[in-house]
Amino acid sequence: MIFLIALKLKYITMKKLAFVLGVTLFAMSSCSKDYTCKCTVTDSGVQVGTTSSTITGKKKDVTAACDANDASVGTLTTNCEIQ
Repeated sequence: MIFLIALKLKYITMKKLAFVLGVTLFAMSSCSKDYTCKCTVTDSGVQVGTTSSTITGKKKDVTAACDANDASVGTLTTNCEIQ
């Protein structure tokens, strides 16, 4: 009888622990972070320069914002990537 009570208490404790861990992981995954967007400018395949900027947000949103800076004009090409 005592064994069954101890087993039931252990089961309830494990469920609570799993719930707390799940909530913690969810909360941490939706936090905003700082990312560096590095843009490289090339002219006919020769690197001309680079620029970097810090963007704060969720990785998906930051990646989209950084990639929006990609451009080509004549022989000049700008390629931006998250670092």
